[in-house]
Amino acid sequence: MALVAGALSVGIGFGLQNIVNNFISGLILLFERPIKTGDWIVVDDVEGYVKRISIRSTHIQTFDRADVIVPNSALISGKVVNWMLKDVKGRIRVPIGVAYGSDVQAVKKVLHEIAGEHPEVIKSEILAPAPVVLFIGFGDSSLDFELRCHIRDIDKKVQTTSDLNFAIDAAFRAQKIEIPFPQRDIHIIGTEGNPATEHIKNKD
Repeated sequence: MALVAGALSVGIGFGLQNIVNNFISGLILLFERPIKTGDWIVVDDVEGYVKRISIRSTHIQTFDRADVIVPNSALISGKVVNWMLKDVKGRIRVPIGVAYGSDVQAVKKVLHEIAGEHPEVIKSEILAPAPVVLFIGFGDSSLDFELRCHIRDIDKKVQTTSDLNFAIDAAFRAQKIEIPFPQRDIHIIGTEGNPATEHIKNKD
């Protein structure tokens, strides 16, 4: 009986320790407010909106509308990304590749114009840095660019990125700027009597 009582006491002690830890973490969340209801947060592999903060746990709804209950201690002791902590503005990146031989200045001009025409993109440097077009490097099949711009509401990140991609595709088609697809040149070296080589020669 003494051994059983001791084991139960240890188990209950660990259980209460976890409950107390989550309780105190819940109080910290409610008073310090590092996250609040409606924020878009990322906790480990969970990403979504905060729906409710209680004393023991926090209710997060993912973009697929799955409900995830996260212990408050995980939000206090772990790394949490809050896209809306101070304001709802945020930066998006739109990568794009063009074919070798393209007019890079024309590409830069088109991307600047597209960013300037979207209503969600911030153009005033008073609110956030102005849109910028960067020539990232020379890829295997393309000249790699990236359009970086700040938007008024980071909650519209996916939709704004989609709008910019549609506009880029249309503008590049109009300007005859080619978006390449990956290409590989394969050289087959064989010897006389090699079945693969004989097959290729016969086919030619």
